[in-house]
Amino acid sequence: MSPGPAGRHGSLAWPLLLGYTALVVYASLFPFEGWRDQGVAPWAFLSAPWPRYWTRFDVIANLLGYVPLGLLVTVAVARSGWPRAAAVAGTVAPALLALGLEAAQTYLPQRVPSQLDALLNASGALLGAVMAHILLRQGVLGSWGAFRARWQQPGGHWAWLVLLVWPLAVLYPTPVPFGTGQFWPRLEAALLRMFEGSALQGWLPPAQVSAPPRPLGEALLVALSLALPVLLGYASVRTLGQRVAFALLFGLVAWGSGGLSAALSFGPDKAWAWLTPQAQLGLVAAAGVALLALPLPSRVAALLAVLCGGWVLGQLNRVPDPAYLGEWLQSWEQGRFSRFHGLGQWLGWLWPWAALAAAARLALRPSGGAYNRRP
Repeated sequence: MSPGPAGRHGSLAWPLLLGYTALVVYASLFPFEGWRDQGVAPWAFLSAPWPRYWTRFDVIANLLGYVPLGLLVTVAVARSGWPRAAAVAGTVAPALLALGLEAAQTYLPQRVPSQLDALLNASGALLGAVMAHILLRQGVLGSWGAFRARWQQPGGHWAWLVLLVWPLAVLYPTPVPFGTGQFWPRLEAALLRMFEGSALQGWLPPAQVSAPPRPLGEALLVALSLALPVLLGYASVRTLGQRVAFALLFGLVAWGSGGLSAALSFGPDKAWAWLTPQAQLGLVAAAGVALLALPLPSRVAALLAVLCGGWVLGQLNRVPDPAYLGEWLQSWEQGRFSRFHGLGQWLGWLWPWAALAAAARLALRPSGGAYNRRP
């Protein structure tokens, strides 16, 4: 493949592949507790009887969960200069990963390795590899490279990767709508439990009981929690028209993500329960920020994203958990969401930090070319 515009920007396939592989490993081995040798060979599941009980959700999740993996491996290998081996790598590498993870589940009492799961994973990888092969042959992914060249700022591929993860990060329940990054209350409680009765207990600061934010304060947190991804998106695209398109698309995604999170936790009839007066005011304020920030230079948008994200993290980690949060979390810790509970929680905790790193990377890029032009 000839180096095109995408080559000058760095392929997005590799960071996406690394991130998605980490998610697959986490979902397959969660909760990472109780590791022990159960006296069974790690490959014994291959000759075990087929599972007698399975659910439609497990079949669909195991099949479709590996489709992006097969697609991304194929594209990443093809973009690295080995187009003929790309489809084979996109099928074999995820299949080997699936076998390795199923074997590792042998040492986790809470997980049950299954050759059916491995077969579904490999089938999903094959489907993804075939899709990628067709898209590459038809030039669709070449068009994607040209699209990135027209839309993406130099070095913006990490910002795009972080923004792609945002809808998943906000699905996990939070005290404030869209308020990702609130980790301190749980970390503080874990430290107190860990060192209770030890000599180090006296070195820990006493637990602080904070008052819940006032309605205007909560609205401000909602607004700035949404302003962070908006400003990051503005810093990563090239023109004013592209910023308008991004803002409109992001608004739809944010609206849908809020409804989906509530629907998954409380049921479809409660999908819009999160739209309290404070949240509505925060949405309006976030729309105002998005409008006022449209003409800002890219570097200024990136710097504002860093400042906004830092302030939001500081304030959110002082917000106490509301009374309903425990009930909300129970639906994530039980049933079909159990294996995704820890993954969603970590995405919610870490997303703002990844966004700050991506924004700082854009803000600190050396001046030159068209980087600091107004969109």
